[in-house]
Amino acid sequence: MAPVVETRRLSATPSEPGQVVTRFAPSPTGFLHIGGARTALFNWLFARHHGGRFLLRIEDTDRARSTQPAIDAILDGMRWLGLDWDGHEYYQSQFEARHAEIAHELLAKGHAYRCWLSQDELAAQRETARAEKRPFRIESPWRDRGDGPDAPAVIRLKAPREGEVTIPDRVQGPVTVSNAELDDFVLLRSDGTPTYMLAVVVDDHDMGVTHIIRGDDHLNNAFRQLAIIHAMRWSEPIYAHVPLIHGADGAKLSKRHGALGVESYRDELGILPEALSNYLLRLGWGHGDDEIISREDATRWFDLAHVGRSPSRFDTRKLEHLNGHYLRAADPAALAALVAAKIPGADEAKLAAAMPFLTPRAKDLNELAESATFLFAARPLAMDEKAAALLEGAARDLLGLVHDRLSALPDWSAEATEQAVREVAEAEGAKLGQLAQPLRAALTGRATSPGIFDVLALLGRDESLARIGDQLTRKD
Repeated sequence: MAPVVETRRLSATPSEPGQVVTRFAPSPTGFLHIGGARTALFNWLFARHHGGRFLLRIEDTDRARSTQPAIDAILDGMRWLGLDWDGHEYYQSQFEARHAEIAHELLAKGHAYRCWLSQDELAAQRETARAEKRPFRIESPWRDRGDGPDAPAVIRLKAPREGEVTIPDRVQGPVTVSNAELDDFVLLRSDGTPTYMLAVVVDDHDMGVTHIIRGDDHLNNAFRQLAIIHAMRWSEPIYAHVPLIHGADGAKLSKRHGALGVESYRDELGILPEALSNYLLRLGWGHGDDEIISREDATRWFDLAHVGRSPSRFDTRKLEHLNGHYLRAADPAALAALVAAKIPGADEAKLAAAMPFLTPRAKDLNELAESATFLFAARPLAMDEKAAALLEGAARDLLGLVHDRLSALPDWSAEATEQAVREVAEAEGAKLGQLAQPLRAALTGRATSPGIFDVLALLGRDESLARIGDQLTRKD
């Protein structure tokens, strides 16, 4: 965890006048989930589109739940997605002295007060509100008093009670809330530590954040945070509250819908970062009918006007479809390096040569690795049940004829081997599939594979003939 230091204010590099500054401020209490990743992406794109700055702030004030592994996962996930941030990452816990300073300034200006309400008194107020079927609002007897017991107290904001506040939200449109709905929330706990509600406002101000782009579950918080901003006479940021991501069934996104950490999509599901970024971009934002959008085009086109107001629905099949596109478009050598990590003893050069034949059938890196294992299988091949069935009866006789014809070939190319197998089929009055299927089983140990003549070319003459020969001499 980042150490707590006596720092008065954030040391962010000053922004140029009028420069757009956005931030991503995750809480390191778990992995970087896809909702957070999309928020980071939108903030990154908006800043880059406007030639502004994108900042990363780790909101680690919850000491009990914030962990170093979670911080590492967030930073790693951001880097994997290509979401670089300007300057170093900031840690909210480093600025507690600054947060406390603002709380005491609000107290001195009469916009806050010390409160000694006990937990029992607060519980009684909640119970009364519940019985009267009205929203709970704290009623503190200390709001307009300057004295109190000689005991630790919290500092509460003296929230305005008259009038209303309207947020011209860039996504939701104008949203108005009566000040009577706001309560006197805690700024500083009785032990002197700041609450999230105070810390986030102070940090955004000190970092010069101009646009706050986040999930619409924070919309209610915005009105409470504005109360602090107005009391301090600070400039209001521009808000854009993006609807949350739902599952395909319209319910709140959960693990069963795909609400996993970014690292799970990479390590367990075999998704490429380009595919996940493209998919997250299209969850709530669009540019006409474009589905495949490069990072360069996304940066050039992104705006808040085309972010939808309705929740997006996560569809795993669409993500897999996009991933298949990016697999086929990927550099074979780079793809081979990723797949090789999943196959013990794999030869990257051989994998790179195989990629053009393997990617058309694959939707993720796991399927690519699975389909490529035959290239490195030890002889004699282990046969799956379907492959073994293809080598029964007359199939082995046909396989022997194919072996003899292929052995005589002077040229070992996909075209030459295909011609040779076709000639055997014609001579025997058989269909091509009657030869290709047992040949596939003999070469791969499976009933499915890339095109059989591509398999012959990838394995090469010696290995191909040896594998076929193993099946001809096999004893049942």
